[in-house]
This record gives sequence, C-alpha cells and structure tokens, in this order.
Amino acid sequence: MQTPPPRSSAPAVSAVPGFASFVALGDSFTEGMSDRLPDGSYRGWADLLAGRLAAGTPGFRYANLAVRGKLIRQIADEQVDAAVAMRPDLVTLVGGLNDVLRPGCDVEAVCALLSSCVERLAPACGQLVLMRSPIRRGPVATRVMPRIDRLFAEVAAAAERHGAVVVDLYGAEVLGDRRMWADDRLHLTDDGHTRVAEAVWQALGGPAESPWLDPLPPAVRAGWAARRTADLRFARHHLLPWIGRRLTGRSSGDGLPPKRPELLPYADAPGAPAPAETPS
Repeated sequence: MQTPPPRSSAPAVSAVPGFASFVALGDSFTEGMSDRLPDGSYRGWADLLAGRLAAGTPGFRYANLAVRGKLIRQIADEQVDAAVAMRPDLVTLVGGLNDVLRPGCDVEAVCALLSSCVERLAPACGQLVLMRSPIRRGPVATRVMPRIDRLFAEVAAAAERHGAVVVDLYGAEVLGDRRMWADDRLHLTDDGHTRVAEAVWQALGGPAESPWLDPLPPAVRAGWAARRTADLRFARHHLLPWIGRRLTGRSSGDGLPPKRPELLPYADAPGAPAPAETPS
C-alpha cells in the first residue's frame, strides 16, 4: 500500500495564535483511548494539546465532547450544535472512520455528513482543524482502503472550502507502526497520542517541541508462539466483544456522557496540573 508523504495545510508561522478556548469533537480517538491515566480515565492528544495551549493563556477554557464509538451522524446530531453554541477560538473535528470500517457503509452519505459538520462549525470558531486519521497498517485497513481514501479526500475538499487546517496523521509512517497501537489494535498508545498532540501543535504554528515523525527503533519480531498468544488474547478481549456489539446494534459509547461537556477553565480538566499557589 503506497503511503503519501506527510503534509499539513497549516500556515508557516513561528508561534501559536492566542487561542483562549478549545472544543474537541469526535469519537474514541479524541476521547483519548487508550492513553490511560492512573485513575483509569483517558487523557489523549486533545487533553495534551489543551495543556500546551493553556500554559501561556490565563483563563484558557477547554471542552471535549468526544464519546467512544460515535458515528458521524451521532457526532453531527449530538456534538456540532453544542460546539457552535460555545463559539470557541479553536475546534477540532475527527470523525467518520468508525463508519467506513463497518460493512455496508454508505461512504457518500458519510462524506456528506462530514461536509455538513464542517459547514456548520467553520463560521462559529476562529480556527477549525480536521485530520486524516492514523491507521494501523494491516489487512483490515487494506480491505477498506477505497472508503478511507474517499473519506480523506472529502476532509481535504471540505477544508479547502472552509479554510480549515488539515493535519495528515495517516501519511506519517510512524503512526502506522503496530507498536504505536494498544492491545485492542484500534487505539493509540500514550506515545501515539503524544505525537498527535505535537502534530496538531505544529500544524497550528507552534514551535516544534519534539520530532513527532521520527520512526521507532527497528522492531524485534516476536516468536510464533508469542504472536499466536497475542492474537488469541486480542480475539477474546477485543474482537469478539466488538462483533457482539455490531450484531446487537450496540456501541461501546452507549450511555456514556461526553468526556468534558462544558467549556470550562483548563485547570478543572482531569489530569491537569493544579494551579500554582499565590504567595501570601
């Protein structure tokens, strides 16, 4: 499978503009699975990006409306209007990949919904950011690649129409490395989320703080028995439950609220550092 070189439509500037508020929309990728904190909650790239943006902006506010398992129709119906009402400086929207991975997906309908989301969000925020999502290289991605290509083409076209920044995570070879993916083979590790946060930071014009495109060290191939054990563990703990949800029409996000539904000061975010004490 030929991978295009990484690219971004971000302007070449030396510092991030003064974003005072940030709202993130999407599914499990933006919720932060599987970058788990000690208390069992998820951090993820959006929280990491919010922390960076908050560091130089007193009173910075952050909301994360993402919920795992959401399809683009649910993002459009449940998250977009809420984000528009907040009128934030910065919005990130990542969605549609859950749809195109499903058998029988109507990719044109998915693209139309994505375009509608962009059309509603772009005028309501200072800067909209879209992404070509990272994909774990393997047979599943290969089978649905025509649909993924169509989705990513719509991301680029919608961004062009509405002045959004596109961050190309799919084109980054390192994010396709299997070692960047958690045991469920669907979500990035903490290192993966850290690199995504750096990618978005740089796309917004922030000075590079780490080389997010650097490859991992050469892999040491596990033995046959270890690979089969890992495959069986994956099937038992992740694949079979996923199939069960598909057959029964359920989602991993059913009944879960948005991660951070209100646009509140970043200091109130889970995992955020406590405010420094003021000397008396």
